[in-house]
Amino acid sequence: MPIRAVRLNELPVLQVIERAAGQCFRDIGMPEIAEDEPLPLGELARYHHAGLAWVVADGADVPVAYLIADRVDGNLHVEQVSVHPDSARRGVGRSLLEYLAAHATSEGAPALTLTTFAQVPWNAPYYARCGFRIMEDGEFTPGLRKIRERETAHGLDRWPRVCMRRAL
Repeated sequence: MPIRAVRLNELPVLQVIERAAGQCFRDIGMPEIAEDEPLPLGELARYHHAGLAWVVADGADVPVAYLIADRVDGNLHVEQVSVHPDSARRGVGRSLLEYLAAHATSEGAPALTLTTFAQVPWNAPYYARCGFRIMEDGEFTPGLRKIRERETAHGLDRWPRVCMRRAL
């Protein structure tokens, strides 16, 4: 499945993908995450305009997964990667991460970073298989600290969270 930049008219589809992908959190006792609203269209548009939003499209060129990223302290930070359940377990998420890694390398970024749930199988353990490692608190950059503060304020620390880094 091809990876390409998201189109502005596809931003509502990203919200649909995120809502569908989030439903699996219900099955592991995290219904609050399943019910969390996706980013608003205006915020998704910011990623689009920054050139930091990509989709994997199916044969009909309809997005089935997406990744948005930010530039944080010289690295590219995975803000969100979501795969519609109908397209899960096919390497789609990994393909998006590899695409971002290549993009980051072309920009001269030394690493990818992300924050995620430590004990959710398709979060930290998955990212570890994709080459990310858990960072110690002393390794957090100022930007990662701010991200963690926002996540804490949003209530995400009800479950263990980690920052992860993948050197490029």
